Amino acid sequence: MSNAFDVIIAGGGVMGCATATYLLRAEPALKVAVIERDPTYARSSTVLSDGNTRLQFNLKENIQMSLYGLEVLGRFGDDLAVDGEQPDPGFRQQGNLFLIDADSETESREGLALQQALGCDVAWLEPGEIAERFPYANLDGCVGATFGRLDGTMSPYAVLQAYRRKAAALGAQFIQAEVGAITHADGRATGTRLATGEALQAGAVLNATGPWAARLAATAGIELPVRPIKRQVFIVDTDLRPETILPAVFFPSGLYCIHEGEGRFMFGKSFADDLDTEDDFDWDRARFEERLWPEIVDLMPRFDRLRIERGWAGLYEVNTLDGNAILGEWPEIKGLYLANGFSGHGFQQCHAVGRHLSELMLGRQPSLDLARFGPGRILTNTPVFESRRKII
Repeated sequence: MSNAFDVIIAGGGVMGCATATYLLRAEPALKVAVIERDPTYARSSTVLSDGNTRLQFNLKENIQMSLYGLEVLGRFGDDLAVDGEQPDPGFRQQGNLFLIDADSETESREGLALQQALGCDVAWLEPGEIAERFPYANLDGCVGATFGRLDGTMSPYAVLQAYRRKAAALGAQFIQAEVGAITHADGRATGTRLATGEALQAGAVLNATGPWAARLAATAGIELPVRPIKRQVFIVDTDLRPETILPAVFFPSGLYCIHEGEGRFMFGKSFADDLDTEDDFDWDRARFEERLWPEIVDLMPRFDRLRIERGWAGLYEVNTLDGNAILGEWPEIKGLYLANGFSGHGFQQCHAVGRHLSELMLGRQPSLDLARFGPGRILTNTPVFESRRKII
């Protein structure tokens, strides 16, 4: 194995693989290494994601990244084909329905106006129209909803594997190993040192290690405000049988429900006491029964009878500064790039992130101005919130 590369990517999840793909599309002669400790991706935040994508953000940059993601998904099979085999992300555009209460109405309408100004297919629904889209919701206290017709869900594993196969076909070298440290000297990145002690050299290094990003960043003397937070998802089966796939519905409390087909639904919610952990991936049936189900029945009374089919736990990489991406070159170490802290909405931004990072590394004019998410705001303690209520 060669020890010298142009770019080393620490982390072979969807961010790392998308960046490798965009780099090699732009410059096929580059020597790119993607280092991933577990090629089965059993604990990968990409694979454990619920796979949802949406246009409904309140920051222009987040909206623009989602718009680009929809463009990519529209030609995904053609662009990421390898040896004539076209990958299928399983993208199901059932729409996302965000229910709005009085406390969030003003901000939601402001966000909707920005989304529409940027060309997004998102509409305001009155309570009567909500019932037509999702007949099971208790609309007490609901003043309306925003509905993104083009939003939807897909297979995170399929998207990851498509980028991984494409990057490999373009010449990326995938290395099964754990990155122990980022090496640097005189204010410049010099490469990485593997957990085995082996040194790899490169003038550009990307930290794309998701929930483990802060630990790796610390080896370069960087205090990154990213914590690995355990979140759980539950799949239930009911006797409800909608005639069509219903929109994913998001309640003001943070509870969300994604219809998987027939009587099967996915539920999840973030809690303030979710565990800060790097290695606990056990899901807890009692958590659903004791904390989620009572709220579900209150918000959707017809879910008073159901069967828990399965569940899983994964790790969010929570940016404790502001909940948005930390994206770009670290100001104090030239050549060290970060793609961290997406706080639960990273999977859907992988396409724009991969393109953006490749453009920065190659010294090209970025297609999107994402400087607002630059790592420099960590040093100046200048948060950029998606919502005044600090809810993503």
